[in-house]
Amino acid sequence: MAAISLSKLNKHYGSLFHAVKDVDLEIADKEFVALVGPSGCGKSTTLRMIAGLEDISSGDIRIGNRVVNDLPPRDRDIAMVFQNYALYQHMSVYDNLAFGLRNKKTSEAEIKAAIDRAAGMLGLHELLARKPKQLSGGQQQRVALGRCIVRNPEVFLFDEPLSNLDAKLRAQMRIEIKRLHAAIPTTSVFVTHDQVEAMTLGDRVVIMRDGRVQQVGTPLQVYGKPANKFVAGFIGAPAMNFVNVTVRSDGGATTVEADGLKLTVGGADARALAAYNGKPAIMGARPEHLALGEGAPGASFDAHVEVVEQLGSEILLETRVGSHGITVARVPAETVIASGDRVRVSGQPGRLHFFDPETELPITAA
Repeated sequence: MAAISLSKLNKHYGSLFHAVKDVDLEIADKEFVALVGPSGCGKSTTLRMIAGLEDISSGDIRIGNRVVNDLPPRDRDIAMVFQNYALYQHMSVYDNLAFGLRNKKTSEAEIKAAIDRAAGMLGLHELLARKPKQLSGGQQQRVALGRCIVRNPEVFLFDEPLSNLDAKLRAQMRIEIKRLHAAIPTTSVFVTHDQVEAMTLGDRVVIMRDGRVQQVGTPLQVYGKPANKFVAGFIGAPAMNFVNVTVRSDGGATTVEADGLKLTVGGADARALAAYNGKPAIMGARPEHLALGEGAPGASFDAHVEVVEQLGSEILLETRVGSHGITVARVPAETVIASGDRVRVSGQPGRLHFFDPETELPITAA
């Protein structure tokens, strides 16, 4: 097994496009790290540079104790799972699993033992004689995972491996990958545009934007203490609500005001906002931290219900507060509510987020 270290990693495509910008990242031995961000953020390019499928423009990549900048992929002791499975269609599942080992001149007895082990872990024994075209998407992806397992590499790399699966299969494969990492705790880097996948799979999550790392932390850290407004809005489903507010502080109570909204804030939030008296700020509120009904004094507001989404276990409300759209999540499923209703909404004390409108960094107490 091996740790991965990225130091000042850059990727230029000619003189016009700087895809990856000064990425520094330390991935511990046996750690599972998820790279997540919108399309074009540089996450897949970063993964491909680790794999050796893209040349780096500057910086260093270490796998274990080796700088691998100039090593070809076959010499990096990595195994990669692709979005499109990349299986040989004319070969059986068994031969797909054996292909890499046969290229390394591994004995057939060792190949069979490795395939038996992988097939047992992934439920592939009944599929070994089939061709890929006879398999479902989920089965093909399990074969792709098995091909990595039999090689026993130092590093697993996953390039959006679940993107082509339907919602149910995606959930099942997330569990398969989680079980796989528990059984074979190999250093793993998982690239996805789906923040739910990143949060459920990663020991740590790396959020990228425009080629730069925005934040690195555990799922709870990036959810609870986002490094900036972009991270706050990207992590969490449904997404965080943002409202442009004006801060008012008279030395006693501190309030934030917007069209149709006036909330009292206290504690650390009030201390942090003291320097913004009379100035604009951005307030963030996660939908799951809003509830129907009267809350703590000064923590409630009126809203007009525009859309009711009945999810079975809960209700999701799209509301209008003055000129602002605000999503309220996790309303009990048995709540009788309809589009056009007016409701009272309250926020959980201490669960609001505030950002500077220019830097988009969190406003925190000194």
